[in-house]
Amino acid sequence: MTEFFGSVWWLLVSLGILVTFHEFGHYWVARRCGVRVLRFSVGFGKPLWTHVGKDGTEYVVAMLPLGGYVKMLDDRETEVAPEDRHLSFNAKSVYQRIAIVAAGPLANLLLCIALLWLMFVIGKPDNAPDLGRVEGIAAEAGFQPGDRLLAVGERETRSLTEAGMALSNAVMDRQSTPVRVRTAAGDEATRVLPLDRPGLAINEQQPFLDLGLALADPPVVGAVQPGSAAAGRLQPGDLILAVGGKDIVSYTEVGDAVQVAARNGQTLDLRIERGGRTTTVQLDPRLTEVQGRQRWILGITPAPRPQDAVLRFGPLQAIPEALSQTRQMASDVLRMLGRMVTGQASLQNISGPITIARVANGSASLGPAWFLYFLAVLSLSLCIMNLLPIPVLDGGHLLYYLIELAKGSPVGERALMAGQYVGLVFLAGLMGLAFYNDLFRPSF
Repeated sequence: MTEFFGSVWWLLVSLGILVTFHEFGHYWVARRCGVRVLRFSVGFGKPLWTHVGKDGTEYVVAMLPLGGYVKMLDDRETEVAPEDRHLSFNAKSVYQRIAIVAAGPLANLLLCIALLWLMFVIGKPDNAPDLGRVEGIAAEAGFQPGDRLLAVGERETRSLTEAGMALSNAVMDRQSTPVRVRTAAGDEATRVLPLDRPGLAINEQQPFLDLGLALADPPVVGAVQPGSAAAGRLQPGDLILAVGGKDIVSYTEVGDAVQVAARNGQTLDLRIERGGRTTTVQLDPRLTEVQGRQRWILGITPAPRPQDAVLRFGPLQAIPEALSQTRQMASDVLRMLGRMVTGQASLQNISGPITIARVANGSASLGPAWFLYFLAVLSLSLCIMNLLPIPVLDGGHLLYYLIELAKGSPVGERALMAGQYVGLVFLAGLMGLAFYNDLFRPSF
C-alpha cells in the first residue's frame, strides 16, 4: 500500500506542476494580448479550492487532476457586452489567437529545458554502460565482457540510460548499426549489430536482454544471511574472484559456478579479495528449493551496482547540455510517434496514468535529479502531444487558425463541430489503449 499511495502522490505532484505551467502559458499570453481570463483551473470537476484575484480571474483547484483549462471571455460561448467586446478571445487577430494557443505547449518546452538544466547542475547519478556476460547476436557481433559502450551509431552513450535509449532507437530502425566500445584492455573498437537481419525479433522495450547484452555486475558481496553457509566466512564488500577454480567476472556467474562445483555436495573453495588481500575460504553450500528447483545456495546477495556515471555540469555549461538533451529527447519522441504510425514500433509504448504514476514514484525514490529528468520527459511529451493536429488539442486549434490564414475567413461552425467529435473519439480511443497497456503490458 505504501507503493500505491506513493505512486498516487507523485502522480498528483507531477501533473499539478506540468498542468499549471501549461495553463499559465495560455493565461500569461492571453493577458498580454488583452484577453479577459474568466477562470484558471488546475483539474476538472468539482472545485476543491477557489480564489478570485484582483483582476477578476477565478483561480480553481478541481477534484480530477488529469488536466486543466483557461476559460477566456468569448462571445461564441456567452453574451458579451459591447463595451467588453475588445476583451474577448475571438475578437483578437488570428496571430494573437495563435500565440495564445501555442503558449501552453511552449511553456512545457521551456519547463523541460529548465528542469534538465537543474538536473545537470545537481548531478544525475547513473551507471556506466559496461557489459558483463555477452550472448546471442551481440556475441556474434564481437561484443565481449568488459566492453563499455561509447556510442551507438552517431549517438554518444555516456550513461546506461543514454545507451538504453540509443539501442532502443537502433532496434526500431532495423538497420545495421555500428557501436563504438572501449574494451577491458582500454582500446577502442567498433562492433556492428546486424539489426537488419531478416526475421530478427527484438523488443525495443528490452534491447539489452534481447540482444544478449548483460550489464556488468561486479561479483561483490552485498549481504550475508545469518545462519547460511557463508555466515562467518564471507563479509559484505568481499570481491569473489573464483568459485571452485572457475574465474568469476560478474555476479551472475556465481550461481552457475556454485551449481557446477557443488553438484555432489562437496566443499567449495572461493578465492576472494578482502581489504586489498587475496585469500581462499571454504564453504559448504546447502541444497535449497528455489522457485520449484533444487539449488545449492551460499546465502549471499549482491552489492548494488555503483553509480559511476554522474552527469554533472556547472551552471553555464549545463545550459547547452540541457538544450542538446531537449533536442535529442524531442527527436526520440517524434521518431517514436512516426514509427508507431508506420508499425515499426509497438503501440505498447503508449502509457497511461497508471504507468506514469509508477514511474513517477520510482523516479522520486531514486533522488531529485531522477525525478527532475522524469518531469522533463513528461513535460516535453505533453508539449509534443498537444501540438498534434487533432481537434480539441492545441494543435487542432492551430490547424484551424492556419486554415483561416490561408482562406481569409474562420473555419465554419459545422466543420468545427465535426472536428470536435472526431477529436474526442480519437482521444477516447487513445486513452482506452493507454489504460489497456497499463493493465495488460507484460512485465519484463
